Amino acid sequence: MEISIKQEATCEQELVAIRDSLEILGGKWKLRIMRYLNNHIDEKNTFKKIQREVEGISAKMLSKELRELEINLLVTRTVMDTRPITVNYAMTEYGLSVFPVTETLVEWGLNHREKIK
Repeated sequence: MEISIKQEATCEQELVAIRDSLEILGGKWKLRIMRYLNNHIDEKNTFKKIQREVEGISAKMLSKELRELEINLLVTRTVMDTRPITVNYAMTEYGLSVFPVTETLVEWGLNHREKIK
Protein backbone atom coordinates (compact mmCIF):
# COMPACT_ATOMS: atom_id res chain seq x y z
CA MET A 1 0.00 0.00 0.00
CA GLU A 2 1.45 3.33 -1.07
CA ILE A 3 1.12 6.28 1.26
CA SER A 4 1.65 9.83 0.09
CA ILE A 5 2.42 12.79 2.31
CA LYS A 6 -0.85 14.32 1.11
CA GLN A 7 -2.63 11.40 2.83
CA GLU A 8 -1.45 12.77 6.17
CA ALA A 9 1.29 10.35 7.10
CA THR A 10 2.18 10.61 10.75
CA CYS A 11 5.50 12.08 11.75
CA GLU A 12 6.59 8.59 12.81
CA GLN A 13 5.69 7.17 9.38
CA GLU A 14 7.62 9.98 7.69
CA LEU A 15 10.71 9.40 9.83
CA VAL A 16 10.61 5.64 9.18
CA ALA A 17 10.23 6.31 5.45
CA ILE A 18 13.27 8.61 5.47
CA ARG A 19 15.28 6.03 7.44
CA ASP A 20 14.33 3.26 5.00
CA SER A 21 15.11 5.42 1.97
CA LEU A 22 18.50 6.47 3.31
CA GLU A 23 19.35 2.91 4.21
CA ILE A 24 18.89 1.86 0.58
CA LEU A 25 20.06 5.04 -1.18
CA GLY A 26 22.44 6.56 1.36
CA GLY A 27 26.17 6.92 1.21
CA LYS A 28 28.55 8.77 -1.02
CA TRP A 29 28.13 6.72 -4.19
CA LYS A 30 24.74 5.07 -4.75
CA LEU A 31 22.81 8.09 -5.99
CA ARG A 32 25.76 9.16 -8.14
CA ILE A 33 25.94 5.70 -9.75
CA MET A 34 22.18 5.67 -10.30
CA ARG A 35 22.21 9.17 -11.76
CA TYR A 36 25.02 8.17 -14.14
CA LEU A 37 23.12 5.07 -15.27
CA ASN A 38 19.94 7.10 -15.72
CA ASN A 39 21.76 9.73 -17.79
CA HIS A 40 23.26 6.98 -19.98
CA ILE A 41 20.21 4.76 -20.17
CA ASP A 42 20.58 3.97 -23.90
CA GLU A 43 24.25 3.01 -23.66
CA LYS A 44 26.15 -0.09 -22.63
CA ASN A 45 27.38 0.68 -19.14
CA THR A 46 30.21 -1.65 -18.25
CA PHE A 47 31.90 -1.76 -14.86
CA LYS A 48 35.03 -0.03 -16.21
CA LYS A 49 33.02 2.67 -17.95
CA ILE A 50 31.07 3.44 -14.78
CA GLN A 51 34.28 3.49 -12.74
CA ARG A 52 35.86 5.92 -15.22
CA GLU A 53 32.85 8.25 -15.24
CA VAL A 54 31.95 8.25 -11.53
CA GLU A 55 35.01 10.17 -10.47
CA GLY A 56 36.91 8.95 -7.43
CA ILE A 57 35.20 5.60 -6.85
CA SER A 58 37.46 2.58 -6.37
CA ALA A 59 36.77 -0.74 -8.07
CA LYS A 60 36.11 -2.37 -4.70
CA MET A 61 33.58 0.30 -3.68
CA LEU A 62 31.87 0.29 -7.08
CA SER A 63 31.51 -3.47 -6.91
CA LYS A 64 30.00 -3.25 -3.41
CA GLU A 65 27.58 -0.46 -4.32
CA LEU A 66 26.43 -2.09 -7.57
CA ARG A 67 25.83 -5.36 -5.71
CA GLU A 68 23.70 -3.57 -3.09
CA LEU A 69 21.75 -1.71 -5.79
CA GLU A 70 21.15 -5.02 -7.56
CA ILE A 71 20.02 -6.73 -4.33
CA ASN A 72 17.52 -3.90 -3.81
CA LEU A 73 16.22 -4.31 -7.39
CA LEU A 74 17.30 -0.82 -8.45
CA VAL A 75 19.92 -1.96 -11.00
CA THR A 76 20.24 -4.99 -13.25
CA ARG A 77 23.48 -6.80 -13.97
CA THR A 78 23.75 -8.58 -17.33
CA VAL A 79 26.70 -10.84 -18.09
CA MET A 80 27.44 -10.84 -21.83
CA ASP A 81 28.81 -13.93 -23.56
CA THR A 82 31.99 -12.26 -24.80
CA ARG A 83 35.70 -12.86 -24.43
CA PRO A 84 36.68 -11.42 -22.05
CA ILE A 85 33.35 -11.49 -20.25
CA THR A 86 31.59 -8.13 -20.26
CA VAL A 87 29.09 -7.11 -17.59
CA ASN A 88 26.54 -4.38 -18.30
CA TYR A 89 24.55 -2.48 -15.71
CA ALA A 90 21.25 -0.68 -16.20
CA MET A 91 18.48 0.91 -14.20
CA THR A 92 15.37 -1.16 -13.52
CA GLU A 93 11.87 0.28 -13.79
CA TYR A 94 11.85 0.32 -9.99
CA GLY A 95 15.20 2.11 -9.98
CA LEU A 96 13.82 4.74 -12.33
CA SER A 97 11.29 5.64 -9.63
CA VAL A 98 14.22 7.27 -7.79
CA PHE A 99 14.81 9.70 -10.70
CA PRO A 100 12.57 12.48 -9.30
CA VAL A 101 14.55 12.34 -6.04
CA THR A 102 17.88 12.69 -7.86
CA GLU A 103 16.43 15.42 -10.07
CA THR A 104 15.44 17.42 -6.97
CA LEU A 105 18.86 16.85 -5.38
CA VAL A 106 20.65 17.97 -8.55
CA GLU A 107 18.50 21.10 -8.77
CA TRP A 108 19.03 21.91 -5.10
CA GLY A 109 22.79 21.32 -5.39
CA LEU A 110 23.09 23.53 -8.46
CA ASN A 111 21.07 26.32 -6.85
CA HIS A 112 22.90 26.21 -3.52
CA ARG A 113 26.42 25.31 -4.62
CA GLU A 114 27.84 28.60 -3.36
CA LYS A 115 26.48 28.04 0.15
CA ILE A 116 27.54 24.39 0.49
CA LYS A 117 30.73 24.06 2.52
